[in-house]
Amino acid sequence: MNDPTRDAAYSLLTAVLAKGSALDAAMDKLPRIEPRDRAAAHRLAACVLRHAGTLDEILAPFLRRTPPDEVRNILRLGAAAYLFLEAPPHAAVATAVDLARSRKLAPFAGLVNAVLRKVVAQGPAVLEELDMPRLDTPPWAWTSWGAQARAIAESHAHEAPLDISIPPGGTLTAGTLLPTGSYRFPAGTSVHDVPGFAEGKAWVQDAAAALPARLLAPQPGERVLDLCAAPGGKTAQLAAMGAVVTAVERDKSRMATLQGNMKRLGLAPETIIADALIWRPAQQFSAILLDAPCSATGTARRHPELLHLRKPRDIAHVTLLQDQLLDAAAQMLAPGGRLIYAVCSLQPEEGAARADAACARLGLRRAALSLPELPEAVTPQGDIRTHPGLWPERGGMDGFFIAQLVKPAVDEGDNIVECASPPCMIADFS
Repeated sequence: MNDPTRDAAYSLLTAVLAKGSALDAAMDKLPRIEPRDRAAAHRLAACVLRHAGTLDEILAPFLRRTPPDEVRNILRLGAAAYLFLEAPPHAAVATAVDLARSRKLAPFAGLVNAVLRKVVAQGPAVLEELDMPRLDTPPWAWTSWGAQARAIAESHAHEAPLDISIPPGGTLTAGTLLPTGSYRFPAGTSVHDVPGFAEGKAWVQDAAAALPARLLAPQPGERVLDLCAAPGGKTAQLAAMGAVVTAVERDKSRMATLQGNMKRLGLAPETIIADALIWRPAQQFSAILLDAPCSATGTARRHPELLHLRKPRDIAHVTLLQDQLLDAAAQMLAPGGRLIYAVCSLQPEEGAARADAACARLGLRRAALSLPELPEAVTPQGDIRTHPGLWPERGGMDGFFIAQLVKPAVDEGDNIVECASPPCMIADFS
């Protein structure tokens, strides 16, 4: 008998691993099934993506030859259901065998049955013998994350909580208030169950993602440019703080999402569908937020397919675009104005290296940032570097890099120092 959860989870894995699709995009293309089965399929597929390295390590001793990818994914699904999601042993094996038959892989049904029975015989205790964080992380990513690699990888084993932002001065009657001002709910919470969401008094935004707009600190009435603005969480923050926001986004569908979010929240920023590399305003801005396109490796807790889809060569491609966007932003920045550059990436090439290069190339200067609620995220250069291993007792946070760059003016502030690349030395601000 075909199990709708296993069948849908198999379709999701195929879309991600064979076709390079994002998990959420693959979810949108699933045939109509019961919401409960749909949610369970996502959970099972995400579990396999989080623990593919561990699952393959466990399965390997029972495979004489490398099976076809389709069979490997069925074995992964069966093993993940039993080892991580507490499926009864018989159900984990039987549903995998049925899946093989329904997917025209009947010749492998005996193999699936035999291998998964051996996995079940070992029991979940086998997990304790393995270095799961290392097995579940691509070597290129582990190396690039340096001393934080293990803490980051350990956090990737868990679903991310739901974080909520609200306008300044507001409160929520539920959730846990974090030191940085976000409200946190347990993983798996439906946003529709959050008080105030339906009434337009809250929006979804990871605690780390809420930092760039906060650090830009616009004054009421200040003109602010939000580049690459969709889906609009930072636009909402800036507008709710009283800034006069111009939000620029080149993708029409993503801009439609932003506009829908602003309507729900009762906010009215100016929205412009344009390529930030080409578009130029009639007047420069004193404050610009550039949340640049990036590898997004800092969001792997929420999108476990990312570490399967990303390759080291992708980083070089995206850093070129980041440099181009920084060049464009600098042209739109008024003398003495400030630019917040942010990326939801853990890769050093997309973070401090881009800020250093912008300083050297464009004559910008770095202004140190302060984050008293999370001092361990402040780097020696005065940037902000969050990662999923921070706040482990609270459930972690996304990985972000945030730097503040200033276009020189005649009257320079005490906290602004000349940048050089490499390194960029920050003066003593005490």
